[in-house]
Amino acid sequence: MTAKVVVSGCFDMLHSGHIEFFQQAAAYGDLTVALGSDRTVFELKGRAPINTEDERLFMVKSVACVKDAIISRGSGYLDFADDLTEIHPDYFIVNEDGDTLEKRRLCERLSINYVVLRRNAHPGLILRSTSALRQIDQMPYRVDLAGGWLDQPFVSKHFPGSVITMSIEPTIEFNERSGMATSTRRVATQLWGNRLPTEEHQKLGYILFCCDNPPGTTEISGSQDSIGITFPGLARSDYRGEYWPHHIEHVTKESSLRFVEELLYLIPLGPRHRVFDVLGDTRIDSSSAKALAIAADDCWQAILDEDVHAFGDSFRRSFEAQIAMFPRMVTDDVTHLLDVYRELALGWKLSGAGGGGYLILVSDRPISAGVRIVARRAF
Repeated sequence: MTAKVVVSGCFDMLHSGHIEFFQQAAAYGDLTVALGSDRTVFELKGRAPINTEDERLFMVKSVACVKDAIISRGSGYLDFADDLTEIHPDYFIVNEDGDTLEKRRLCERLSINYVVLRRNAHPGLILRSTSALRQIDQMPYRVDLAGGWLDQPFVSKHFPGSVITMSIEPTIEFNERSGMATSTRRVATQLWGNRLPTEEHQKLGYILFCCDNPPGTTEISGSQDSIGITFPGLARSDYRGEYWPHHIEHVTKESSLRFVEELLYLIPLGPRHRVFDVLGDTRIDSSSAKALAIAADDCWQAILDEDVHAFGDSFRRSFEAQIAMFPRMVTDDVTHLLDVYRELALGWKLSGAGGGGYLILVSDRPISAGVRIVARRAF
């Protein structure tokens, strides 16, 4: 009897990368593709798909190696869960940037084999992604490396310090609420379209920060998001109890960017739940803010020195200082995942405010399940 295989995803703007993934998955057995509904795509991506669910269903069903395709009945990150229970395939297959602990646990509970495939181009073709096809010049994301929370006055008023960010190319499309400044990026695209204007970085950053926090905003998005998007390469933003930093140091040196790129691995956790409240049980004081500031200073120096072990150590200490102030950042799932990778990594933290998104690892050894990122150069 032929094995049953299920894959899931949006599969908008069908391209050669999708077909290669389908063909690799179909090698395991009869392939069913579970497509995210238009509603689910909007919830996860913050935008409607280019092609409607009916169009996507028609196109995917027309692919020769696909046995069947369905629109998933559920919603959210595990919208296919009920379908998986009903179909009960022998294999559930994901690509490397879709690998999450929640998916693994669902398959373990249902006794379904879980397979992770590397994202490869078909021989003779270039690697494609939907994000790359949507636009030629794309709006960047940002990753915060150390000092996050010091861009909030309720933290830096206790002790001044820096937030270190790196602007990154949209080589993958990060989900909403994943700690990669997706909401600020969405404001940037509303302002400027699919690319940043060629104007002074600090001016663009301040405009974006103001538009991201219009009058009447009760929860101010930290300015590190706007700075991380508008400043190419690496930025160190120094805060003294104000929303906008009093100084920004900017580095685009190629060896510094390569140093960070080659050490970072992102392990997907899935988006934060909308009811997630990181501000409960906070323990903010001068000693904890000072520990965060010192770790960020050490992290910046380690990057400038290109010191691998100092970078990993300060990266980890920055995270430990964060969770000392915001213990709700870490969930049981994160703790479990850290136990898996602790011996493989030199340092670790969570993207953004935690509660989902990505576990970011610093490692001088390859981590097979990790998603790689590319720094945005000052071209």
